[in-house]
Amino acid sequence: MLGFFGAVSIFIKQLLLLVSYVKNNAFPQPLAKEDEEKHLRLMAGGNQHSRNVLIEHNLRLVAHIVNTL
Repeated sequence: MLGFFGAVSIFIKQLLLLVSYVKNNAFPQPLAKEDEEKHLRLMAGGNQHSRNVLIEHNLRLVAHIVNTL
């Protein structure tokens, strides 16, 4: 049962982080087309850093979707 509460706690923490991004508009700027293509290639090869860069720079899109709901 403790595992369940731990998972819920992590979920709530991540959700609060997303909400703070949405409210403060503290997003990184979108990547340039060349940078995005480079990181997509690297991510396809298994590069975790490039995966994280793409996720972080697409948070603006996520926030826009959340705001329209």
